[in-house]
Amino acid sequence: MEPTADVVRALVAEQFPRWTDRSVTPVARQGNDNRTFRLGADLVVRLPAVSEYAAAVEKEDRWLPVIGRHVSLAVPEVVATGGPGCGYPYPWSVRRWLPGDVPPAAGPVDDARVGADLGRFLHELHRAPAVGGPPAGAHSFGRGLHPSCYDDEVRVALARPGPVVDRDAGEAVWAEALATTWSGDPVWFHGDLAPGNVLVTGGRLSAVIDFGTCGVGDPACDLVIAWTWLGDAGRTAFRDAVDLDAGTWARARGWALWKALITEPGSPLRAEQQRALTLLLATA
Repeated sequence: MEPTADVVRALVAEQFPRWTDRSVTPVARQGNDNRTFRLGADLVVRLPAVSEYAAAVEKEDRWLPVIGRHVSLAVPEVVATGGPGCGYPYPWSVRRWLPGDVPPAAGPVDDARVGADLGRFLHELHRAPAVGGPPAGAHSFGRGLHPSCYDDEVRVALARPGPVVDRDAGEAVWAEALATTWSGDPVWFHGDLAPGNVLVTGGRLSAVIDFGTCGVGDPACDLVIAWTWLGDAGRTAFRDAVDLDAGTWARARGWALWKALITEPGSPLRAEQQRALTLLLATA
C-alpha cells in the first residue's frame, strides 16, 4: 500500500500515543525507497514503500548509532521504531528531523568545499569499526560487492543498437573496472551516496541520509557521486580527501556506468545518470 498522512496519523495514534497531537505533513521531495512525513517540528516518520526495503529499518536502527559516533557530518538519529498496523504491513521508524535541503533545491554550493567535506565523510566512514557489520549482498542490492555482479546487465545494455552510448568507450570503462579488486579489509559503505541523499545548509554539506543500502565491503560504489553531482573542482577535492587507490576509482567508474545504463528514460534519476555517463565516456 502507498503510505499516506492518514495512515501515519493512525499508526502514531496506535503505537505512540504521546505524539498524537503532532501534525503530520509529507515532505516535499520523496525518495524512491521510502515515504517520509514530518511529525511536528522535530521528528520525521519514515516508511518503506515496498517489501524489498523493509529489512533496512532494522539494519539502520542497529548501525546508525555506531556510524554516527565516527563521522563528523550528521546522520539520521533513530528515536523509535514502529511495527505493522492500520493496514500498513512493514516496520517503520521515527527519526530526529535534520535541517537542510537536497541539491539543487538547496541553492548554490561551493563545489570544492562540498567535495572536500564529502570526501572527509567517506574517509571517516571507512575507518569506523566494521566488525560484525552486515556484509555486502542482497540487502545492499550488490553495493559493496565487485561490480562484476552486474556484468550481464552491462554487456546487454552496451550491445543494444542505437546512439545511447559509445560502445567501445563503455566497454573500455567496464574492462578497467573488472580488472581490479578491493584488497583491503571490508569497510563501511553507504551504498546509495547520491545528490538526493545529502543535505546542504548554507551552501555547506550538513548531513548524509538514507543508509538503507549500507553495509561492509568494497567502498567503490560510494564514489559514483563524483560524476553524478560534483563539478571539476569538487571531484578533485573529493578524490584528495577520500584517499582511495586508482583501482577503487576504476571500479567506481564501472558502478557509474552500470547505473547510467540501467536507469530508465523518464526516471527522476535520469538526468544525473546521463551527466555521469557523459563525463565517464569523455575521459575513457
